Amino acid sequence: MFALALGTMISACGAHAEPADGVAVPVRTTPTFDTTGPMCTISPDQTQLTFRLPQVARRLAAGAPIKIVALGSSSTYGAGASTSAASYPSRLAEELSRQFPGHEFAVLNRGVNGEEITDMLARLDSAVIAEKPDLVLWQLGTNSVLHDKAVPPHARYLHEGLQRLKSAGADVVLIDPQYAPKVLAHAACNGMVSLIAATAKSEHVAVFRRFDLMRHWYSVEHLPFQAFLSADGLHMNDWSYACLARALAIAIGQAATQPTATAAGPTMPAQW
Repeated sequence: MFALALGTMISACGAHAEPADGVAVPVRTTPTFDTTGPMCTISPDQTQLTFRLPQVARRLAAGAPIKIVALGSSSTYGAGASTSAASYPSRLAEELSRQFPGHEFAVLNRGVNGEEITDMLARLDSAVIAEKPDLVLWQLGTNSVLHDKAVPPHARYLHEGLQRLKSAGADVVLIDPQYAPKVLAHAACNGMVSLIAATAKSEHVAVFRRFDLMRHWYSVEHLPFQAFLSADGLHMNDWSYACLARALAIAIGQAATQPTATAAGPTMPAQW
């Protein structure tokens, strides 16, 4: 089902350079939901954030609690997961606590199904800034692509949102769209991924390249879409949300603790 017209879909979105070959990363959990599937493979390239997270670094150094707000649409909310505990924000809290024993992490899920960037800006103060977060993970772009919205105006919207978050003292990591058949079918997806990356660079904020991570699973590891997407051909599943959370935790940890955010990532193979 997912393979139907796939060549046309990928052509519509355009090509991206392949990331470096991945290495398996250890993930030891006792989940109450289904994360069975292939090995969670994450390459060092996929956990490199080009900008540090100074607020998170300060809180870690002080041993202070760290509050993270995950802003986004359905793939932040957890559509496609078997339970809310399998969403990426919930899994991220577990991964960070495992990576930094003794530190307290709270990850608030502020994903709303179907939202676009203008909807998120409308609730930015009440849903995000009012929480006084140390870090905001802002997932965006997918619904605008699905609705064939013009890409260029998103630069202005992103600038507005990022300025408001910076003024509130929060670190920010942008998360770009998912690599999925229903996204690839729209010509704007390539432009949206590129715009998010360019805006992040100009605004000096980090971007987590979810699109490339998922494309690596498909193009390099040759996993079928059914392995990491739910039956709708759009949303992630328990396995991919868990692997995404693991990669994000590694990326956040490196960007908050290492002198530069481009140091090599983990290289020890293991699996769930």
